[in-house]
Amino acid sequence: MLNIDPGRLLFTVSLLLAMPPLSAASLSGVVKEQEKVEKAAAASQKRIDRLADDTERMLAEYKLVLRQYDTLKRYDDQVERLVRSQEQELAAIDRQLAGIEATQQGVVPLMGRMVETLEKFVALDLPFLPEERRRRVAELKALLDRADISVAEKYRRILEAYQVEMEYGRTLEAYTGELETARGRRSVDYLRVGRMLLLYQTLDHRETAVWDAAAGEWRRLDESYRRPVMEALRIARRQAPPDLVRLPVPAPEVAE
Repeated sequence: MLNIDPGRLLFTVSLLLAMPPLSAASLSGVVKEQEKVEKAAAASQKRIDRLADDTERMLAEYKLVLRQYDTLKRYDDQVERLVRSQEQELAAIDRQLAGIEATQQGVVPLMGRMVETLEKFVALDLPFLPEERRRRVAELKALLDRADISVAEKYRRILEAYQVEMEYGRTLEAYTGELETARGRRSVDYLRVGRMLLLYQTLDHRETAVWDAAAGEWRRLDESYRRPVMEALRIARRQAPPDLVRLPVPAPEVAE
C-alpha cells in the first residue's frame, strides 16, 4: 500500500488552486519556448556527437602515430647498429689494406727473384722443351711489369710455373721436336725420364743419343740402345703397357 503524507497533499492542492489559469497565448509561448529548448538541446547533442567523433578520430590517429614512431625508432636503432658495424668493418679493412701494402713491398721483390731463379734453373736443366720453357719465363718477366694485373695474380702465375717445373721431375714424356746439329735442324723423337734422363732418337731409328749433363752435350749411344729407347718411347706415348727397359741412367754422384 502507498503511504501519502496528508499534509503534503493538502499543500500541493492548495498551490494548484492558487495558480492563475493559463491563457492560449501564454500556452503557445510556453510551447515555443520548449521547442527552442529542444532544438538547442538537439544542436548541443550534435556538437557533442561531432566532438566525440573528432576525439575518437584524433585518438586513432594518435595511436597510429605512436605505432609509426615505434617502428621508426626500431628502424633507426637498427640502422645505427648497422652503421657502427660498418664503421668497425671499414676500420678492419683499412688495417688489412695497410698490412697488404706492407706485404706487397716484400712480395714484389720476392717475385722478381723467383722469376730470375726459374730462368737460371731452366738454363742449367736438361734441355727438354727449351722453347716452351723459355717462353714461359719470358711471359712471367713481362707480367711483372704490368700494372693492370694484381700482385696476387702475378704471384699465382709464378707459382703455377714452378708447379709445372716440379711436375717435370716425376713424369715420363715423349715428344717430337727439332734438334740443332752441325748439318742443320732435323726432327727427332725426345724421351724424358723425369729430370734424370733425356734422350733422342731419329725418326728412322738409326741414331740414338743421351744428354751428358757433365759435358753439356749429346753423346751417341751404341746400337744396343736402339730398341729399348723405341720401346720406352711407345710406353711414354701409352702405345704399350709399362715394362722394364734398359736405358743409360747415369750413376749417382757422391756428395762431398
